[in-house]
Amino acid sequence: MGLIRLMNIVRKINGELAIAGQITLDQLKQIAEEGYKSVINLRLSDETDLLANEQEKTELLGLYYLNFPTKPEDLNHQSTLQIYQTITELPKPILIHCDNSIRSAAIALLYICIKQGVTFEKALQKIITLGLI
Repeated sequence: MGLIRLMNIVRKINGELAIAGQITLDQLKQIAEEGYKSVINLRLSDETDLLANEQEKTELLGLYYLNFPTKPEDLNHQSTLQIYQTITELPKPILIHCDNSIRSAAIALLYICIKQGVTFEKALQKIITLGLI
């Protein structure tokens, strides 16, 4: 239980972004209370242990919700630019989550790198070097 619990910790990256594995309803309530404005779920609909009715539960708490199903092996220039644009447009702070926070960390790092002017190729190489994909 301890390991599973550790994987579900919400980790604040900066003032705009936090990452997590699969979140619980209690965690959704907590991030809403902490002032988060949006949730991006990177999980695919066929993954196990999804939070039932996550979009409905998130929106009932007054948060924006977006499901952006992402597989690490499908990260390419186009998909990254789409999610970068999405993160740019959504109200912040944003919680990005997946099943174990690895995809979330990859997307957050890509966003931060691109925002700082790093090319997609260099940002992707950094993520690969860190073992996130």
